Amino acid sequence: MAGWLLPIIVFGSVFFAFHEQRTSTVADPPNVILVYFDDMGFGDLGRTGAVGYQTPNLDQMAKDGMFLSQFLSPQAVCSASRAGLLTGCYPNRIGFSGALDHTAHVGISDQEETIGQMLKKQGYATAVYGKWHLGHLPQFLPPRHGFDEYLGIPYSHDMWPNHPTAKNYYPPLPLFENETVIETNPDQSQFTTMFTEKTIDFIKRHQDGPFFVYLAHPMPHVPLAVSDKFKGKSEQGMYGDVIMELDWSIGQIRKTLDELGLAENTLMIVTSDNGPWINYGNHAGSTGGLREGKGTSFEGGQREPCLAVWPGKIPAGVVSNRLSSAIDVLPTIAEVTGAALPEHHIDGVSIWNVLRGDPNANPRTTFYYYYRRNNLEAVRHGNWKLVFPHPGRTYEGFTPGKDGMPGPNNENFNFEGGLYDLRRDPGERYNVKFANPDIVRELERLADEARKDLGDELTGVEGANHRPIGKAE
Repeated sequence: MAGWLLPIIVFGSVFFAFHEQRTSTVADPPNVILVYFDDMGFGDLGRTGAVGYQTPNLDQMAKDGMFLSQFLSPQAVCSASRAGLLTGCYPNRIGFSGALDHTAHVGISDQEETIGQMLKKQGYATAVYGKWHLGHLPQFLPPRHGFDEYLGIPYSHDMWPNHPTAKNYYPPLPLFENETVIETNPDQSQFTTMFTEKTIDFIKRHQDGPFFVYLAHPMPHVPLAVSDKFKGKSEQGMYGDVIMELDWSIGQIRKTLDELGLAENTLMIVTSDNGPWINYGNHAGSTGGLREGKGTSFEGGQREPCLAVWPGKIPAGVVSNRLSSAIDVLPTIAEVTGAALPEHHIDGVSIWNVLRGDPNANPRTTFYYYYRRNNLEAVRHGNWKLVFPHPGRTYEGFTPGKDGMPGPNNENFNFEGGLYDLRRDPGERYNVKFANPDIVRELERLADEARKDLGDELTGVEGANHRPIGKAE
């Protein structure tokens, strides 16, 4: 048992490690491309079992780099996940929970530091194309948070007058260029192509580098839309068509890097914000057998495929089973670019040693699953996951919808919780809590540490280290 305890991360020591300021510089700083899909499931790639379509470019990326099989989103919903990705923090630490819409008067705080802001200090040109979802008012938009260029939508593209269950609740969907609305209700079938072409144009204009592009594709979130290039091309219908076009996007970007001679000095990471919205049926993705989906703290909601490629730096064709998360992206980019970490506390750890192929690297041993109302719903340590009793979303027991209309689900199901051995039971089907009391006690101890730090409304614990979400002026 003592050996099992050795890798445990102690909050205090991690705090000081996160605040270590790097003084080294990188002679030839790499370009960085970060691609974030929306609602893509763990089983939506060819290499993870996709049926009815192929993803040759994503599969080739895995062959040329590393596939992270135990990669978790910060939270299983749009805004919170993106907040965690760009700041390196658990979303709850910085006030994010759930998804913002057009009525929100809050957004990313000026006190936080995004990847864009961090890299601007290093002389990087920065851009974000696609979905932002960290606040739609001017003070929350990308140009105020470290990005030179922005073309995209401020929140999910189902937040428009044609929402299938809330007709005319939302105003016309705005398309922003920097802080100006240049169009409303744009043609969503052109989103994947438009944001890909903008990314390629930015790369070409800044090929002398260094540059950072955050390509946040709105797809395959509903409503699904695809260009004529891929319409009707898959055997799986519209969802397969959309994934094929997203795969094309990855291929176009990598082709551009090769043509410009930039591939060997570019770190490219591709993942997704959360799992599939299962009750949309044939317009939703696959969890690959993981339990539940979007909006849940089970693996189907938060485990995402993650691909990373950097020729000559990241070994080719490697699968890493080390635990990691999107909150680890910021500190990893900081390490490879020589950038200083934010001065305030963050929760991410650099996984660069994992990516470069060190077989002994294991920087993250613990992860906390928070969701709505700042509830700590589960804790993972190594391959063990302890799920606490909590109310939450379930898709089980309902018939999924079809062709863009959602089916029913229960938003307040009372989960009993349990202990799961994810090595043998990735689907979280078999509760082994009573057979492993020592492990339960240790995970409960870790959970108590998290509650003291971040709080937990279900147990009435107020955390000591929250930072407030930004509020409109």
